[in-house]
Amino acid sequence: MRPYSFCLSGLLVSVSLVFSACTTPAEPPTGRTVDTSEPVARTLYRKSFADLPGWDKDRIVEVWPAFVHSCQVLKKRDEWRQTCLMAEKVNIDDDGQIRTFLETALEPWQVVSNGGNDTGMTTGYYEPLLFGSRKKTAQYQIPLYGVPDDLVIVDLAASYPALKGLRLRGRLDGRRLVPYPSRGEIRKGGRLAGKEIVWVNDPVDAFFLQVQGSGRVRIAETGETIRVAYAEQNGHPYRSIGRYLVDRGALKLEEASAQGIKKWLSENPGRFDEVLDANPSYVFFREEKLENPETGPKGALGVPLTGGRSVAVDPQHIPLGIPLFIDTTEPNSDIPLQRAVMAQDTGGAIKGVLRLDYFWGFGREAGERAGKMKQPVRIWLLLPKNEKEKSPAF
Repeated sequence: MRPYSFCLSGLLVSVSLVFSACTTPAEPPTGRTVDTSEPVARTLYRKSFADLPGWDKDRIVEVWPAFVHSCQVLKKRDEWRQTCLMAEKVNIDDDGQIRTFLETALEPWQVVSNGGNDTGMTTGYYEPLLFGSRKKTAQYQIPLYGVPDDLVIVDLAASYPALKGLRLRGRLDGRRLVPYPSRGEIRKGGRLAGKEIVWVNDPVDAFFLQVQGSGRVRIAETGETIRVAYAEQNGHPYRSIGRYLVDRGALKLEEASAQGIKKWLSENPGRFDEVLDANPSYVFFREEKLENPETGPKGALGVPLTGGRSVAVDPQHIPLGIPLFIDTTEPNSDIPLQRAVMAQDTGGAIKGVLRLDYFWGFGREAGERAGKMKQPVRIWLLLPKNEKEKSPAF
């Protein structure tokens, strides 16, 4: 689950007067700036599987575990129930049978913006590994915090049904709900003492863990590896520190990858706090036992992500949980990356009709690829036959 959140704008004046900080989404945190009067900003065009570039070369068997995970949620929706029930009879190891099933049960719909554009952008993310300790030491100085006791979360839908899925986050000051402290205020204030889950050895890795939303920590005392998963967020908007550095001339746009940002920070330690505090958003974690190292973290759909086969989407435009086919390229490359994926996650920076975040999986190699990925992408929704016309969900 990606942790970002963005401020509401143009919704209800009364809400903005009550609370001047940002509203952030409930589970899942989509990060979308919502305007309930906004018309659908994309058009779908019916296509055939023969129209999908590289469909016949994709190892479809690799997407099937992710498809099955999605069906745990999709089968509760009327438009997907029958498809997911039929999927239970498919041989999970037979690429040909899976391909035949998908081509029989689904049909592709190309996503085009109402401006006529069929090409967007995909970035990448991954699950990192950090090194930590259960106690603060000379080596392990950087805390990862659990959810603060004074963080107040207000479900807006109770009073404003049109705001379903959005929440206010803040703290109580007497009887008033006020914004929760920002990243810089949390760093300086020491208000979260006692809420540390673990202490890690690298402040840059800790920052990028919040960007990724979840990760693993190897504990020095025991050698065990735990997962720290997104639990909550302070309600402030996510701001890109890469954009901050570019706007101030510290980096060129093409240098503002995760690798480029980390390099700049290591060379400019005196500006470390300034740059990180430019992103006021702060993520709180929960510890999870890592029972199966092969299983990815849970995304916004509530099912495990699959490296190379899960993507984050803007659910305002692409329904969460459904299969997609994407036509993009490998990071910093013209090598085609054309495959079926599942829309299983969201992220505050992932907004717009043709915007994806591609999950590369766990570890250093996944991180290298994710950090360099900023590629053009075309998208097709794979929808149950005849359901697109019947269901408003599409």
